[in-house]
Amino acid sequence: MKSRSDIFPLGLLRRLLPALALALPLLCGLNVQAVQAGVKAMLLINLNTGKTLYERNANMSIPPASLTKLMTMYLAMDAVSSRKLSLMGKVRVTREAARTGGSSMHLRTGERLPLSRLMLGMAVASGNDAAMTVAHAISGSTRNFVRLMNRKARNIGLRHTVFKNPSGLPAPGQKTTARDMAKLARAYLKAYPSVRTFHATRRLVHRGRAINNTNQLLGRVRGVDGLKTGFTVASGYNVIITAERNGVRLMAVVMGGSSRATRDNTARRLVEAGFAAPGSPARVKRLMAGRRR
Repeated sequence: MKSRSDIFPLGLLRRLLPALALALPLLCGLNVQAVQAGVKAMLLINLNTGKTLYERNANMSIPPASLTKLMTMYLAMDAVSSRKLSLMGKVRVTREAARTGGSSMHLRTGERLPLSRLMLGMAVASGNDAAMTVAHAISGSTRNFVRLMNRKARNIGLRHTVFKNPSGLPAPGQKTTARDMAKLARAYLKAYPSVRTFHATRRLVHRGRAINNTNQLLGRVRGVDGLKTGFTVASGYNVIITAERNGVRLMAVVMGGSSRATRDNTARRLVEAGFAAPGSPARVKRLMAGRRR
């Protein structure tokens, strides 16, 4: 009978151990440098204090993709606030909206739904059809709504953002930055804290079709309660994450991810580092670099 050392020589095992030690963090998704190399820009903010805890390429110009829908939802809430629309009031789906491509709530032309349902459609399913329906209900046309979007962007200080449509579908000249998206999300949540309910909803069922929230960190990372994902080929994988633990609220923005997994792993690392050192940018930087002290 062969000994264990004959089956797997101990000398070979000793030579392999250093390589295994290097490979294990990567296999577990904890190789921070590798994760960070797969995204273009990131930003972490302590929402309690407003302090930026970490940033990289936060002013890089990147298409917003479906993060655009935060502005569409913001303007929808403005319309509710001004009593132009009601969250319970029904909105008719236009032909143009129903035919919008990309991510969808699967709306039909002529269908009438409460605005609150369409808000869920944008937050959960990232429905381009829902975004177009809301835009038409507010302004009568896509062109008029885009004017409102860019006016609002200027009013809240988004200096490097240009919107071209209500959904974030690819369009020449549509651009933003991680810093601007953080400003948008903060202004939106501050003005209308109740919208967190839309973004924390994990599943939407419409006409018998169940649609899971595109933000897969909900329920998987403790404290995460929003906010929005986005993807186009030109943009890469984007996400804005909000999370709360023990009274500390954080927001992480990750843009230009090479994959959904890379984007989500980077957002998770940012959030965990932020909760470990909610008042210390220097310590967060060390944690993101893989150093504990």
